[in-house]
This record gives sequence, C-alpha cells and structure tokens, in this order.
Amino acid sequence: MTRYLAIAALLLILFACAPKQKVDWVSSTNDQPWVSLTGAELSSGTNDSSAIVIHTDSARQSIDGFGGCFNELGWDALQTLTVENRQLVFKNLFDSVAGCRFNIFRMPIGANDYAVDWYSHNETDGDFDMKNFSLERDQKRLIPYIKMAQTFIPGMKIWASPWCPPSWMKTNHHYACKSNPQFNDLPSSGQGEEMKTQFRMEPQVLKAYALYFEKFVQGYQKEGINISAIHVQNELNSCQNFPSCIWSPKDMATFIGDYLGPKLEADGIQTKIWLGTIERPQIERVDSILQDKKAGKHIHGVGFQWAGQGAIAEVHRKYPTMKLMQTETECGNGSNDWAAAEHTFGLMKHYFKNGANAYMYWNMVLDETGKSQWGWKQNSMISIDKASGQVIYHPEYYLMKHLSYFVEPGSKYIPSKGNCLAFVKNNQLIIFYYNDAESVKLTSFAVNGKTITVKLNPKSFNTFKLKI
Repeated sequence: MTRYLAIAALLLILFACAPKQKVDWVSSTNDQPWVSLTGAELSSGTNDSSAIVIHTDSARQSIDGFGGCFNELGWDALQTLTVENRQLVFKNLFDSVAGCRFNIFRMPIGANDYAVDWYSHNETDGDFDMKNFSLERDQKRLIPYIKMAQTFIPGMKIWASPWCPPSWMKTNHHYACKSNPQFNDLPSSGQGEEMKTQFRMEPQVLKAYALYFEKFVQGYQKEGINISAIHVQNELNSCQNFPSCIWSPKDMATFIGDYLGPKLEADGIQTKIWLGTIERPQIERVDSILQDKKAGKHIHGVGFQWAGQGAIAEVHRKYPTMKLMQTETECGNGSNDWAAAEHTFGLMKHYFKNGANAYMYWNMVLDETGKSQWGWKQNSMISIDKASGQVIYHPEYYLMKHLSYFVEPGSKYIPSKGNCLAFVKNNQLIIFYYNDAESVKLTSFAVNGKTITVKLNPKSFNTFKLKI
C-alpha cells in the first residue's frame, strides 16, 4: 500500500510540475481597447463543470474571411486628413501586423446610398451596345481607395453589387424606388412595390444589362483589380428613396439563367455569380431562384443581410454545399457605441452558427456626421472629424479586429455555447469570448482534456490564440 501511495504522490507531483502552455490573449473594453494580457494558460484537467467546452473535432464550415465596403463618402472623409494621418488609418484597417487583416471586400457597381450622388456607368438611354460605358467616376474615388488597400493586401478579394441599374433600364426611369421629396425627385406615380419587378424585362434591355456587368468586370481587370464575384442586386426586395431596384424572384431567375450567366460563361469571365443580397426571411423566394434549372447552375453562393438572417439557417440546411456570406452588418443609427458592437456580435454568432463563410462590415470610414446623401445616419468602424482631423476608432472596429486579425482564411468554425466563437486551422485554435457582465467574470474553456481559466474584465471582448 505504501508503494502505491508513493507512486500516486509522484504522479501528482509530475502533473503539478508539468509545463503550462502560454496562451496569447487580447482584450478590449470601451475605455481600454486592444490590450495584450497575461495569465491565460492551458493546463491539464477539465474539472470545472461550468467550463465552455470546445470540441476541436466538431469543426464545421470553412471561413473565407472578413472585410468591409469601399464607399465614396468614406474616401472623401479620408481626404480631409493629412497624408501621414490618412496613411495611419489605412495601416490600422488593412495592415497584416497592425491592422484588421481584412481579406474580402465589397464595392458598389454604380451609386449606392453612400455615394456622393447618383450615377451609373452608362446613363445614355438606349445604348444597348454599351458604347458609352465608363468607369471615369470610379477613377476619382473607388479605384484609388481599392488600390491603396491593395498596397497592404495584394491578394485581397473584391465582390461587387449594384444598388440600381442605369436608370433608363428601370420602368420608372429613375434611380429611386420610393418617392421622397426631401431627398429625391421621383414622382409618387413612379413609386415601386415589393415583389413587382422594376427592371424593364425586355430582351434587348436584359441583354444590355448582362453586357453592363461584363464591361464592369473587364474594366476593373484593366485597372489591376479582379472582381471575384457579383451579387446581382443589393436588397432585391427593398423599395428605397436611394438607389434601388425591385426584382421578383421569377424575373431575377430569368436574368441570371437566360442572360447574365450565359454571357459571362460564353466570354470566359471567371467572376462568380452569387444570389445576393438577400434581405428578407422568406425561404421560398430564395428557393425559386436556386431551384430554377437555368439560373441555379450559375449561382455559386448566397449573400444575406438585415432580415435575410431569418433565411440563412434554412438555406444552409437545404443547400449544405452552397457558399454563404453575411454581406452587410446592420449599420444602426450613428450611435457608434458599445451597444452597437454588442448587437453586431449577436449577428456574428447567428451567421456563423448557421453556416456563413464570411462576415462583412458596412462603412469602414465616414465623417463625423455619418450621414448619407439620402438622410440616413449610420455607424462606421472609424469616424473622421473633418474640422479637427480627429480620428475615432469605435467599438465595432475592435470587435471586427478581434476576429479578423486572428481568424485566418481556411479556418473552420467550431460550435460553442454562450458568448463564444471558436475557430481552428491546423493546430491553431482561436477562441473569442464576450463577457457581457458588469463585473469581473471567472471563465473557463475546456479544450481537448485541458483547461484555460481566466478573469475577464467587465464588458470586454477577448480573443485567445493557442496551439492544440
């Protein structure tokens, strides 16, 4: 008996003396963002019954990445800074060491609601051959914006979507769908209605619009910017006072299946077609397009935003091999506060839980007003005060960075409970956890028979990086 007790004591000593693995830990609170902390260690044993269990062998979808949208008003806000301060903002957004390490970006095709004003790439009525197609407007703002990001991220992916086709291709011959005398000159007689297509479903117009997309892709290619994917219509169900265009599912399927898909395929265009951006929860609207024999074969992914979050779970269930993307995080009302970041984290949990491969912020940069030309004040990751030159990094900047900086493309999402997101790539595990309590919280994570136990600051975002 004495012999066995001695062996047991020796084993306890050996376990106690076993080296603990250090864990990288970055934490952010509203007052102290992006602070490297010590004290996180991976040790043997999982005795804490309340620990959040991370099963690394239960990994699900692969993560393609994170990013935001290039918008004209963001570029104009940046131009109010000195060259040095502007370069610092670019570094903090895009740099692989100091920045967010974004790798996927959105851009508009023509004007969106954060353009300086309305434009398309061809406003010449009846120009079916696109002889007057031009990227001249983009060369003033969007192309320089993208090229500056490329200096930090040479291999970044860009996908594009129109908010509105050339106005002459719409039944009301106007960029808007909803009449609003304060912000547009659309007469009430030209107002659209959800599920009633505003695009002119005439063969020569549909053919011209497919050519419009192709000219856009080819024009950007000549600028050294590859458009990896096209989401055919931003919010195809939403009638807005800013650039917008309603499509019924049936007519969208016709355009993709009979015109856009065959055109890009015949001309050897490698840009992928996505069904996006979906902003309604009705799964039957998505089904009718994906299950259309002609359209479905050309669609490589589905993008969701806003109320579209209500459809992603069912789309993932029905089409488990389909790529899915969260295309535009909800932009709030310009509060730019911690509560906005909390809301965005809730969206992240929902989208990754239901199969999303990527997550997009909306306006990366805006001026201090946050206002569009059509009257909506929105959040941004970064605000620039035009008068003083002050640059403010909001909580959502740090929330995005807590994930985009650590979660590399090709990582796989691991389901977990509570305020936790986990990802694994090869032997590297990333755990993100939000302590939503108003007090310090002792929290444990159980990973493959080992445990991390840490004291988390009140209301704090935390990212842990470790080898497994």
